[in-house]
Parts: sequence; structure tokens; C-alpha cells
Amino acid sequence: MTGASDPADRRQGPGAIQSPADRHDMAAPPPFRELVAAFAKIGCLSFGGPAGQIALMHRIVVDEKRWLDEKRYLDALNFCMLLPGPEAQQLATFCGWHLHRTAGALAAGLLFVLPGALLMLALAWAYAAFGRLAAVEALFYGVKAGVLAIVVEALIRVGRRALKAPAAWTIAAAAFVVLFLTAIPYPAVVVAAGLAGAALLRGGHRPATRTGADPVDWIRAVRRTALVAAIGALAWGGPILLAGLTLGPDHVLVAVAGFFSKLAVVTFGGAYAVLAYMADAAVTTHGWLTAGEMLDGLGLAETTPGPLILVTQFVGFLAGWRHPAPFDAVAMGLLAAAMTSWVTFTPSILWILLGAPLVERIGRVPALSAALAGITAAVVGVILKLSLWFAFHILFREVTAIRHGWLTLDLPVPLSLDPVAALLALVAAFVLFRRRWSVAATVGLTAALGFAARMSGLA
Repeated sequence: MTGASDPADRRQGPGAIQSPADRHDMAAPPPFRELVAAFAKIGCLSFGGPAGQIALMHRIVVDEKRWLDEKRYLDALNFCMLLPGPEAQQLATFCGWHLHRTAGALAAGLLFVLPGALLMLALAWAYAAFGRLAAVEALFYGVKAGVLAIVVEALIRVGRRALKAPAAWTIAAAAFVVLFLTAIPYPAVVVAAGLAGAALLRGGHRPATRTGADPVDWIRAVRRTALVAAIGALAWGGPILLAGLTLGPDHVLVAVAGFFSKLAVVTFGGAYAVLAYMADAAVTTHGWLTAGEMLDGLGLAETTPGPLILVTQFVGFLAGWRHPAPFDAVAMGLLAAAMTSWVTFTPSILWILLGAPLVERIGRVPALSAALAGITAAVVGVILKLSLWFAFHILFREVTAIRHGWLTLDLPVPLSLDPVAALLALVAAFVLFRRRWSVAATVGLTAALGFAARMSGLA
């Protein structure tokens, strides 16, 4: 893939996708400050869960900035989906690593979650102090309708570029059907797609460069990996050890750190795969919050920017708020929320720092490249499944869950259609597809319209 855009993808005005002669040279990274500005913007606009976040990043990093070509972006996405933790944040970290190595990875990975984490922290404090926040729910009501249009746009673009061969279409369709209709774990689908790709798509993949490597390079790679792993382990575990030594091994801060560290290494398949386990442990086992409060926290996480796993920060804040000794409630809430975010996202960044060089080498091995092409095709099916799930929960007030053995199906209740949300989604689609508005302008418009509709009682 060369990353060339279709004519319909070109935009006019500031930030437009430029002609081939004017594009960024992908071999020359942008200034670091430009990377910081771009990922700060992505962090502020990353609504809509992984599908919306991956779509937004694709639009800015691949289509507008031309910092990564299509193949490298999708290869990185495939790799991130094999890792535990929030794949969208890991993808942002990879993009930063590709452009400015470790400094870029840290900047992009942190900026992707920082705006949402700060907002969630503020909302958790307000919730603990004052209860439910109707104005916040109204503000983000229209945001999700705008994000839905962005997700659909990304699905069309990625599908057009990733599904070139009939076998790729078959793999994408099979992945969608399996994920939409069954409870088969996502990692199993990924492995099957990779094997299918290696078997069916290998003929179209040739090594771009030599497949071998100088023995000295491998020695350097092993040394680098060991050093990164040691520094990462120290960074990850240092705050936990400090809390245990100063506050005691039974303190709530240590319990929060231990629980969410464990969660960080088992969250394969996205946040939804572990929400039930997390909610049960936080409510029943630890007693940090009630089931109703857990649902409220999940609602806030779904309507604010950043990964859905930021709901952990809400849980951590309430745990610290209710067990404040030896500090006051606000201070311990802040400490527990900070600890939760640290142990949740530090390992995600560490996985990329350890594994990103592998992604750079995959294109040199035909079998691996073909396997990733199969996973890329499956990702199209994944995005379609997430898009439908997202649309069901945005456009309808009720969704019925059907569970029977391996069958697991979520379907909307037709009579529960939210006409205002549907209208906002149509408005977003019109200004995005027809008027070529930017992401920020589209989301801003639907947010304002949704807020007005909610506060006036129309929605």
C-alpha cells in the first residue's frame, strides 16, 4: 500500500489532504511539537470507544498528516489487537514510536489518554460529591452521534484499502459473523484469521527487503529489549512498592494497584471483555462502590474521550474516597485514581516499546506479512461488528441480548428508536461526507445540538 488517497478523500482549507507533490515525506518525521499537538487533539476528540478512536486516528495520522502509510498503520493495528490492554492507546503509542521512537511513543501514548483521564477524574470527584450529573450527560449525548458517522467513514476507507482479494473478503465476513453471533473469544478469531491469511494470501506478499539480519543486530536487539523490560518493570512496579512500604500491604492504595495491574495483563479483546469481571470484583469482592455506581461510571466512560477502560479511574477514585486514611477523601481519591491509571496504561506503553521493532520487520517475511494481511481483513469485520454495536446503543434506547450456548446476539428493539439521536447521526453524516467538515467541527455541531435537545426535553 502506498497510502494514496482517493479523490473523494481530499479536503479543502487548513489541514487539507495535500496533493502528492505536497505530502509529507514519510521517511522524515514531523517536528516533535507537531506530533504533540496532533495527539493532544486526538486525545480530546477520541470519543466512541475503540472503533471511533481507531477511525479518528486513521483520519488524522494516515489521511491528513500522511505520517504513516495504510499498510504500516494496519500492521500496527493488527499487532496491538494481539496485546492485552486498550488497543487504540497502544496504536497511538506505536504511531508516536514510529515517528520519534521512545519520546514519541511516550508523548503519543500519554496524550491519547490524558485529556479523558483528567475529565474522568473531575467527573468522578463531582459524582462523589454531588451525585449524577445531568448536564454532563446532556453535553455528551450528541457527541456519540457524531462519532458514529466517523466510525462509518473509517469502516468504508479501511475496507476499501484492506479487502483487495476475494480471500480477504471471505476472512472479513467470517470474522464478522463469528464475533457478531457467537461468544468465541476475540484472540481465537485473530489466530484463525492469521492462519487463514498465511495460507490464502501469501502469494500476494513478497519480502520488501532482505529477510535475514546481521547477528550483531540481534545482539543489540536482545540488549535493548532487556533494558526496556527492566526500566518498564521498575516504572510499573515502583509506585506499588512505595505505597506498600509507606502505607502497609493492606492499604486500599496497594489493593487498587494490585487489582488493576492484574487486570492490565488480562484485558485481551478490549475493555468489554473484562468489564463483568472488573465490576463483580470491585462491587462484590472489594466493596469499593455499588452496582448502580458502577453502571454510572461506565456511562461516564462511554461518553467521555479516551479508552473505555478509563472507567477504572472512576472505580479507583471512589475506592480512595471511601477509604481515605491517612489522608482526606479528596487526596486519597486523587492518589487512588492516579495509581489506577498508572498501573493500567504503563504496561500498554511498555508492550509497544518492546514489540514495535517487530512490527517494522514483519513486512520482510512473506508468511508473517500474509498472516497480518489476514488479520487486517478480520479487523474490518471487527470494526463492522463494533460499528453495529455502537449504532444499536446510540440510536435505540433498548437493546435485547440473546444468549444460548455459544450464540450471543445483541439486537435493538425497533420501537425504542431514539429519533433525535437518529437525526443527529444523519446531520453528522451529511456534514462529514457531503460538506467535508473536519472531525472537530462535526463532533462540535452534534454536541451542541444534542445538548440543546436534552436540556430542552426533546430527547
